[in-house]
Amino acid sequence: MQKDALVLPSPAKLNLMLHILGRREDGYHQLETVFQFLDYGDEMTFAVRDDGKICLHTPFEGVPHDQNLIVKAAKKLQDQSGSTLGIDIWIKKVLPMGGGIGGGSSNAATTLLGLNHLWQLNWDENRLAALGLTLGADVPVFVRGRAAFAEGVGDILSPEYPEEPWYVVLKPQVSVSTAEIFSHPLLTRNTLPIKVRPVPKGNSRNDCEAVVTELYPDVRKALNLLGKYTEAKLTGTGSCIFGAFPNEASADKVLHLLTEPLTGFVAKGSNISMLHRTLQNLSKETGTRYS
Repeated sequence: MQKDALVLPSPAKLNLMLHILGRREDGYHQLETVFQFLDYGDEMTFAVRDDGKICLHTPFEGVPHDQNLIVKAAKKLQDQSGSTLGIDIWIKKVLPMGGGIGGGSSNAATTLLGLNHLWQLNWDENRLAALGLTLGADVPVFVRGRAAFAEGVGDILSPEYPEEPWYVVLKPQVSVSTAEIFSHPLLTRNTLPIKVRPVPKGNSRNDCEAVVTELYPDVRKALNLLGKYTEAKLTGTGSCIFGAFPNEASADKVLHLLTEPLTGFVAKGSNISMLHRTLQNLSKETGTRYS
């Protein structure tokens, strides 16, 4: 690994609520959700190559190299920017696949922002977010890096400023397929739009929860366990569940009580992603814009 490699965080996100309003003609769902970031995530390392090759050196079980969203993001940016540079990429993976906390989308966004900096492309945030949307509906919020109320398929973003508590996040030993949940006949698709902004407190329902807990009993058990200590909620289409606590100590205490049947972690909620805080500090040090 090169000495001048760039190391960036790839944070998790939570869906603080998720309402399904209907299904569009193209098959995608019209939804409303609130995204917030966690100060917890994967760590990605990037080193520029002069030969134009895109090389992800960390294997992902069951995912071919060229099908990995990280590689797809790098190749799309390379193609659309016309850059002749390449990249070596390594990742320390801690975010689970199929957990609903945005691991793949976050990795793709960190790749776009990291390569924009290293390849000196000077693309602005809007252009990077538009490219990110072609990779996945959740990628733009990671590119923009601010807590947001999302509409459409999750791509129409406006600022939201939820409280920033400490969270316990639990991961049942199952991986939930987003496609399976969104295509399930039991999924309700008739929630009325939220007309009051900011989103009122108490609007924490996740319309996917009933289907996920029906299909995955381990998720229901985890919700019941965490629900003994705080309001327990599903993030995205799962399988991770989370609950808020006023401080790190109380969150740690509950996590330790629940780690025998489950795996999980404690993390601080943040309305600015730690990726963007890292890039802002880097831009101050180097005198360059990061997006």
